[in-house]
Amino acid sequence: MPRPLILDVATGIDDLVALLLAVASPEVDMIGATTVFGNVDTDRTVRNTALALALCGRDDIEVARGAAGPLQGSWTPFPIVHGEEGLGAYTPPPEVPAPSSRDAATLIVEQARAQLGEVLLVATGPLTNIALAVEREPALPELLGGLVLMGGAYREGGNVAPRAEANVWMDPEAAARVFEAWSGAEPDILPRCVGLDVTELVAMSRADLARACSPAPSSPLAELLHAAVTFYIDFHLAFGRPEGGHMHDPLALAASIDPSLCTWAETRVQVELEGRWTRGETVTDLRGIRQTPWSDWTAESNAVVATGVESERAMALIVERLAGLVDSLA
Repeated sequence: MPRPLILDVATGIDDLVALLLAVASPEVDMIGATTVFGNVDTDRTVRNTALALALCGRDDIEVARGAAGPLQGSWTPFPIVHGEEGLGAYTPPPEVPAPSSRDAATLIVEQARAQLGEVLLVATGPLTNIALAVEREPALPELLGGLVLMGGAYREGGNVAPRAEANVWMDPEAAARVFEAWSGAEPDILPRCVGLDVTELVAMSRADLARACSPAPSSPLAELLHAAVTFYIDFHLAFGRPEGGHMHDPLALAASIDPSLCTWAETRVQVELEGRWTRGETVTDLRGIRQTPWSDWTAESNAVVATGVESERAMALIVERLAGLVDSLA
């Protein structure tokens, strides 16, 4: 039986690919998509999410509007990565299906209560909605069937600051609350964290994109995918990266379906909230320092982080599923 899935997104180009991958994957049954601010504002992430699902013929999936900004402080859009509308060179239509009357945190909590221990929550944006859901229902870690998140940089540097990854950096207080909520949880329900250490090893090239769109390259879905991902590839090239758009969010979704794509380490993560240069850093105890007598770290684990990935197998899965979806809708 497919696992019920809620995908919390800041759609976004790689969030878009994660949405399509979820729709295309028989292992999961998407029962909701919740949206949050990210590189573009929440109005755009709601619209982009509803548009993607409608083009897949899945406007039956509930889309719930989430947080418009971080728990503390302010937020400024950063459209250079994903374009002004969040979909690269694609121009969205003026009308898309309206979002749900439920907000994101309400949808997450109510679905987790209704399907105890079943719902898989995959978060690919700032963790604000998840923090608000935990505030509303402190037992959420036990009610869910699992949490997978794309965020953090556990062994490497960041992508918006030397030590900070974008999703955590945009709302570090929310990330800190989420990690604390899962502190000391049983190992099988600890959040699985897919960070830059592995996501930057999985990139979609122009050849990959062509294969994904090849069954029906002129179809509405393929046109959206091509315009969005081509922009994303060009962004990476403009900043000196090898050709290919990093598939941050699709890898998190793929790893939720098939954890064997990654290697994992149980650990403790603390989010830096005070440092002038390190705010948003995910400080990770991969060497077990918290177990030593001279450490004042809390000893309890609060995460399982990805430390490696089978890049070619992950990319092949993403392309195969996208191509199958394009073909099915042609």
